[in-house]
Amino acid sequence: MKQAVDVHGKSYHRGLLVFVLLIGNFCTVLNQTILATAFPTLMNYFHVSASTVQWLTTGFMLVNGIMIPISAFLINRFSTKKLYMTAMTIFFLGTLTCFIAPNFPTLFMGRLIQALAVGIALPMVQTIMLSIFPPEKRGIAMGLTGIVVGLAPAIGPSLSGWIIDQSTWRNLFGLLLPIVVVVLIAAMFFMRDVLPSQDLHLDIPSIFLSMIGFGSLLYGFSSVGEKGWFSSTVLVSLAIGVVVIFFFVRRQLKMETPFLDLRVFKEKQFVISTMVGSMVFMMMIGVEMVLPMYIQNIRGEDAFHSGLTLLPGALLIGIMMPIAGGLYDKYGAHRLAITGLTIATCGTLPLIFLTTKTPMMFLVVIYAVRMFGISMVMMPVTTSGMNYLPVNKISHGSAANNTVRQVMGSIGTAILVSVLSNVTTHSMPSASLMKELPFLFKQEAMQATLNGYHVAFLVSCFFGIIGFVLAFFVRDKKEQKGAKHNG
Repeated sequence: MKQAVDVHGKSYHRGLLVFVLLIGNFCTVLNQTILATAFPTLMNYFHVSASTVQWLTTGFMLVNGIMIPISAFLINRFSTKKLYMTAMTIFFLGTLTCFIAPNFPTLFMGRLIQALAVGIALPMVQTIMLSIFPPEKRGIAMGLTGIVVGLAPAIGPSLSGWIIDQSTWRNLFGLLLPIVVVVLIAAMFFMRDVLPSQDLHLDIPSIFLSMIGFGSLLYGFSSVGEKGWFSSTVLVSLAIGVVVIFFFVRRQLKMETPFLDLRVFKEKQFVISTMVGSMVFMMMIGVEMVLPMYIQNIRGEDAFHSGLTLLPGALLIGIMMPIAGGLYDKYGAHRLAITGLTIATCGTLPLIFLTTKTPMMFLVVIYAVRMFGISMVMMPVTTSGMNYLPVNKISHGSAANNTVRQVMGSIGTAILVSVLSNVTTHSMPSASLMKELPFLFKQEAMQATLNGYHVAFLVSCFFGIIGFVLAFFVRDKKEQKGAKHNG
């Protein structure tokens, strides 16, 4: 590969720039799940309820989801180096706020500050990786990014449990602080302006429409697990979200220089790849949440050990992402997506038949098989869709792709949680049986709970089947050699 040059025509070391991006991205993505097993500790420390402490995740997800559509404008408006260092500085300040938080509102505020940074950094890293490598090398480049996206969230629960057992909850954030400082120092030397910037006009109405629309939509879906689909809070939030997003979309399509260029969805292959990636993401994130609940609630394991059960699968996806990227560069996404979705869906099927005595090692293996299949799909289909976009639209494509995936992930989680809850409730034995035959009541109640998990995993299989069918329509762009790119 020829010598990499930035937008100013100056050479730079591509490998060191990528290293800085990946380490920084690992910190920001790890942060999304690092509180997974810390909620009981935080509830006791700050004397707050379960519904209150859950806002540390819900609030983070909402702000993150709101910022992702805005990221396309920021990436095109500001220089790459300044924007990346600003995002990582904001992340550092948010993490420091969490680390020293004297009360729950301060901790919550720190999480929201972190989410601002992650919403900028995540699509930015993807855009940079797609821009500094030529199309025929983008598979391995996105595979490296996939190590972070797949591995970091998955090891979060295990790492969180270990830190809580060995130390204090503050070290969940203290662990990240020195790493972020190193990233910032390294970025001063190795980060370059690799994406062209323009003097764009900031469209204030677009910002408000984006924030209200996507914020309401994500809040509505995130509230389903606690309040149910027919709650007034959920219905009103979803209705506001849909209506406001409609006006947001209409405004973007009328603007000469849109805030988020939704015309990327005119490219059929981009749409197909985004939907396949979303289905895989729904499969992954839904089971990542429901399976630990089974391990803890049915099997009686603690949060740390439930995290350890998922760890081999997490490590496998980290190993496989760059390998899948290399396979994509050689064979394309079509065959990889079909094969991967077959493996992932078949790996989910055994979960439908879990019992109270299913061997834990069986869960470890099955979960690893699922993650192996998922690793063959996620980054290859994303890269394939992006290759159909011109270089100057990649930032918009990345923001649009991440936004759709975030919304679909919320929908998938909401569906699985509501199915689990509703099936369990409707399968429960009558209260009178508890007085007459308490032992039998206990057995039937356990079976009712298992029925809920079975149907939830069946729905996850259904997501996989939809993705599998769509994968047959994935096409790989042939004319890749000689395409323009930065670097």
